[in-house]
Amino acid sequence: MRMLHTMLRVGDIEKSIAFYVDVLKMQLLRKKDYPEGEFTLAFLGYGDESKNTVVELTHNWGTDSYDLGNAYGHIAIGVDDVYKVAEEIKQCGGQVVREAGPMKGGTTVLAFVKDPDGYMIELIGE
Repeated sequence: MRMLHTMLRVGDIEKSIAFYVDVLKMQLLRKKDYPEGEFTLAFLGYGDESKNTVVELTHNWGTDSYDLGNAYGHIAIGVDDVYKVAEEIKQCGGQVVREAGPMKGGTTVLAFVKDPDGYMIELIGE
């Protein structure tokens, strides 16, 4: 077994794709409209789906926002230099909501970023 993807519902598929591609530097692996079901799926990641876990963005046509609730936490992305990547994200117009630095009570360096729909992405130093 292996984990395939995490699905997030998004209000504006093009805005979300732009964020994940331009700000987080993921690749758009595939995108397809399903007119009969009135939704669009887009799969993004850092490598081929056959070898990497990816993010699935789902846009239900006619829905422009969702209640995030309080059960979902975040997506974690490992990076070599959290400080550098957080700064690059800001330069691309991304919203860093927790600046890069050691986690509270520990030494792991991390930062948090919000995507256009408010989902949290954690950057963790590797």
